[in-house]
Amino acid sequence: MKEIVKLGSILFLVTAIAGAALAMVNTITKPLIEEQKRLVTERALIAALPTADKAAIDSVIIDNKFRHYYIGYIDSSRKIVAGYAFVAKGAGYSSIIETMVGVDTTGSIMGLKIMQQVETPGLGTKIEEVRYGEESSWFQDQFLNRIANGLAVDKDGGEITSVTGATISCRTVTNSIKKGLEELEENLEGFK
Repeated sequence: MKEIVKLGSILFLVTAIAGAALAMVNTITKPLIEEQKRLVTERALIAALPTADKAAIDSVIIDNKFRHYYIGYIDSSRKIVAGYAFVAKGAGYSSIIETMVGVDTTGSIMGLKIMQQVETPGLGTKIEEVRYGEESSWFQDQFLNRIANGLAVDKDGGEITSVTGATISCRTVTNSIKKGLEELEENLEGFK
């Protein structure tokens, strides 16, 4: 019986120390992680809303749908809307792919940035690939100036050329953007 109490006490002590260490690490890293998320979102908004003043982008939550949108204005007076942005999410081959999408007031995509993905290296990650001599991702550039209607990858009869070996990732990005555009269109009256 004494042996069991002794082993139980040692186990309790080890788990208490490990728990305290984990709590301390969480306390230290949580603000850093939140700041990194904020910076990723900020950079993605600047890419998605290129005509908006980066200091004049407001966050809006539509109460009835719990959807989070952003409104970008031309300047700090916030009188003229440059466009709207939202995060499109979808399950890719091996991760959830998050894409910040910006649209102008007519519903045409004016910019996008993949914020998070952990797809297969060399295949699914090519959705962010910038070819030699180019300044932006050829895959993402295909979405510019398009609307929700008819948005699909070539394997599904659409005009978006998918990356060889990464059809699932391409389809996920395309379908999540199309769904997000349709929801934005439905919720636009919530901004007024």
